[in-house]
Amino acid sequence: MLWMYLLNRNEGNEMRLVQESEILTIEVKPGWKKGTKITFPDKGNEQLNQLPADLVFVIDEKPHSIFTRDSNDLIMSHRVTLAEALGGTTVSLTTLDGRNLLIPVTDLVSPAYEMVVAREGMPITKERGNRGDLRIKFEVKFPTKLTPEQRSGLRRVLGG
Repeated sequence: MLWMYLLNRNEGNEMRLVQESEILTIEVKPGWKKGTKITFPDKGNEQLNQLPADLVFVIDEKPHSIFTRDSNDLIMSHRVTLAEALGGTTVSLTTLDGRNLLIPVTDLVSPAYEMVVAREGMPITKERGNRGDLRIKFEVKFPTKLTPEQRSGLRRVLGG
């Protein structure tokens, strides 16, 4: 809420300050980046013999538990077992706008593997209908122990 002090004359022709309030609404659009400025001209504090200043709000980003932002792209990490890395898996996630996605991973996943899902990132405000990408960075969880049978099975399957 914005408070303004106005000069007002009462019945005795005395001048006094009167406090007024005004509610300003900001419609934050999807995809706005940190540092975006919203200006309300002449809505700042008023003082005697001075024009009211502009009121400026600056957008900040709130950290998310799953996604980080890199320009218009969203980045997330996903942990897979060695079996999933070699045999395939499906990444299940809920997007920032509440959609549920099932993303099949059919490539072999190496420890530094990154999958790009086109147009599942942040909306691009200046390009209506366009979005950045979703980048999934994989972390492969290697087993700490293998039985002799598992070892021989892996050798047989992998040709070692």
